[in-house]
Amino acid sequence: MPEISVSLDGITIFLFSLRWLHLFFGIIWIGLLYFFNFINGPFAKTMDADTKKKVVPQLMPRALWWFRWAAMITMISGWLYITAKLHLNDGGLTGPGGLFTSTWGQWISLGATLGSIMWFNVWFIIWPGQKKIITWVKKGESPAEMAGITRKAFLASRLNTYLSVPMLFCMGAASHLPVFNLPIVLGVIVISIAIVWHLVEKVAPKVGSNF
Repeated sequence: MPEISVSLDGITIFLFSLRWLHLFFGIIWIGLLYFFNFINGPFAKTMDADTKKKVVPQLMPRALWWFRWAAMITMISGWLYITAKLHLNDGGLTGPGGLFTSTWGQWISLGATLGSIMWFNVWFIIWPGQKKIITWVKKGESPAEMAGITRKAFLASRLNTYLSVPMLFCMGAASHLPVFNLPIVLGVIVISIAIVWHLVEKVAPKVGSNF
């Protein structure tokens, strides 16, 4: 068989490195998101006040450190990759192969938008709320505002769980699905909602209880 000559240039290595970082830290981020919603949420409901006072200050600061910084690196590396690729290909927003004119660009821009919403929720809703909650639990306090902040952080985390499934679909579709249209997008959203609802409402509360 004839030998195939392959050469790597700096730009190729740079783009691949961004994708590698994006994938690695994305796994950490989404993995912890699913841990919080599928495992820790049902477990937290079984803890009494004394147990929470011991477990929460030890577990949550560690988990949330990895959670928020993985989200940050995932978001930065992803947008850097998109910007660099469009710049190098002279695609821009509306040119040939651009962000809004190619199926790659359409899927990746939708996925990046969903991911950016999730990143915002992590840094500006979930983490600020959890900092207060951890402090109160550590001190054994339960101020009147705690319930509202807990609920707000919970809803942001649950929203991220719902957004994560279509977001991941978009990331895969950008390279492997050469069609982008409204029926497919709506279908993905409906299926994603059904999957997450079933997992968090039906599976997560029961799994492991009969082990």
